[in-house]
Amino acid sequence: MLVSRSDRGVFARWWFTVDRPLLSAVLLLMAIGVLISMAASPPVAARIGLNTFHFFKLQMAFLVPAVVLLISVSMLEPRQARRAAFLMLGLTLALMVAALFWGPEIKGAHRWINFGPIGLQPSELAKPSFVVIAAWFLAEHTKRPDMPGHVIAYMIFAIFVGLLVLQPDFGQTALVVLTFGAMLLIYGIPWILVLGLAGLCASGVMAAYALVPHVTSRLDRFVNPDKGDTFQVDTATAAFHNGGLLGAGPGGGQAKQILPDAHTDFTFAVVGEEFGLIACIGLMLLFAFVVMRILQRAKIEPDPFPALALSGLGIVFGLQAVINMGVNVSLLPAKGMTLPLISYGGSSLIGVAFAMGMVLAFSRRQPHVSLSSTTWQPVTT
Repeated sequence: MLVSRSDRGVFARWWFTVDRPLLSAVLLLMAIGVLISMAASPPVAARIGLNTFHFFKLQMAFLVPAVVLLISVSMLEPRQARRAAFLMLGLTLALMVAALFWGPEIKGAHRWINFGPIGLQPSELAKPSFVVIAAWFLAEHTKRPDMPGHVIAYMIFAIFVGLLVLQPDFGQTALVVLTFGAMLLIYGIPWILVLGLAGLCASGVMAAYALVPHVTSRLDRFVNPDKGDTFQVDTATAAFHNGGLLGAGPGGGQAKQILPDAHTDFTFAVVGEEFGLIACIGLMLLFAFVVMRILQRAKIEPDPFPALALSGLGIVFGLQAVINMGVNVSLLPAKGMTLPLISYGGSSLIGVAFAMGMVLAFSRRQPHVSLSSTTWQPVTT
């Protein structure tokens, strides 16, 4: 063994307290993402006149800082992790505002901000930061009822969701709303408030359907495919059929030759066609392991802040994966959302690495935590 338990160095303390099965699963997903990027992105790059390995090289360039960020954040103590989330949330919300005024318009949306040749989507880093900070304010209210932590959490939520709607990015909006709603259910709120929030969300969906043409189009095409172009979804569905049980083999898929987003939104279809149903099930099980492992750690955490933070981070990670895979198999309306750690996308990769680093930081074994620890009691008023 390279590291001894008697070693009191920073790395040794981290190594013997970090959740190594969870860390291994996250790193395995990153490695699978490299393999899938190599398989899915060259045809897309060639089709638009770029170097064959353009997207793959960019993904590898972001992978190194992502791994460094993952390990670095996982070494933080919970208080340090919370402070890092505060700084990241403030910075990314400011960048989201800047993107509305000075960011490039891409497909009718202002979601990006450019730093020279590098483009950043601030909302990807704002998501995990928001979850951690909302968890802290909610937890503080359980400890100190006189502190309006829950009100502050609602205000931050409203600001974040408002900026997402203004971009507009309705997919991320739905993801954040669902995640925060789940956190509130775990936290414990009156059912009347739950119903009120559900009604507000339903009203928002109806308003988006009535007022935003591309939302109307996507929902109409999902309900009735004859009402519009369903090329990408139909091609993805055919890819799974062509892949069968064992797949056509690496490089043998046809969908990536014609799918515009084969390297991003429809990466899962490439996996299905080239590696088959068994590989898809294996990938889903790996995502399920990560989510269940995180929720298990949250369940045994006696402190409400880490428990809520871990729950929220696990939920947002799992929901994003479910939404992406659901779109690929035509179970959900088409929405541009990456498959975490698998799809091409530097901002997504960095954002998920930051989130998983936070998870590992909050789930590190503490002397007072054991598998038999009782869980915290949420507020009910």
